[in-house]
Amino acid sequence: MICPADLRAWLEWYHAMGAADGLGGHPLDRTALAAPGAEAAPARDLRPSPPRPAAPAAAPAAAPLALRSAGSIAASARETAAACRSVAELERALAAFDGCALKETALNLCFADGNPAAEIMLIGEAPGAEEDRRGKPFVGPSGQLLDRMLATIGLDRSTVYITNVIYWRPPGNRSPTPAEIAACQPFLERQIELIRPKLIVFVGGIAARGLLGVKEGVTKLRGRRLIYRMEDGTPVPAMVMFHPAYLLRQPGQKRLAWRDLLAMRRLLKESEAGP
Repeated sequence: MICPADLRAWLEWYHAMGAADGLGGHPLDRTALAAPGAEAAPARDLRPSPPRPAAPAAAPAAAPLALRSAGSIAASARETAAACRSVAELERALAAFDGCALKETALNLCFADGNPAAEIMLIGEAPGAEEDRRGKPFVGPSGQLLDRMLATIGLDRSTVYITNVIYWRPPGNRSPTPAEIAACQPFLERQIELIRPKLIVFVGGIAARGLLGVKEGVTKLRGRRLIYRMEDGTPVPAMVMFHPAYLLRQPGQKRLAWRDLLAMRRLLKESEAGP
């Protein structure tokens, strides 16, 4: 049996803990009772709070470049380039593009130079040290030679449009890798579609192999009439010439370069005359 003293102690403990008084008709919260003359403390709302809506899930972060496949990078580049409606918009999209690791080691984006309304489009390989510093293609020693070569047939940078297969300088001027070419090529193809030149001149073998799907080197490709087909099937006359950097090392080949310049002028006149 529970003695009265134990029962009293038990009730007093419940009262101390704020339990409602069981002697009245309604529960009494003793913790809410104020001292005489003091304002009563507001009763606490003991009802459970409604559940809070879940925060929107954050967008998944892009996978590091090293973990992305070459195919997914090329697909992203193609989608980005296809959405551009002008050369200026394409340049901005390329500057924001993170699919080519060369961007991390280069100083500047080297997009293009010359006249976007030109009929001749020259496509080189990749920027060198001077191009990287100035952010324009063919402005170093090889570019100065190219300017002199164009001048012999009455052309300059106001009458041609110049770009590269690769838009950032490879470290040490090494040759670009297939993955680097694949990441940049959709932007080059879109450039051609936006410029719509009447003649494409590939300056060096790497530039030609990427877009024409050929395996031969420049010595076998130069002197031949070639065709580049745009995405919509439009054929564009094309040719290949020696890179000026090669001519600086092999000046004896300048006689062949002169033939290529004459062929360039002849092809341009034929394209202007139409079929």
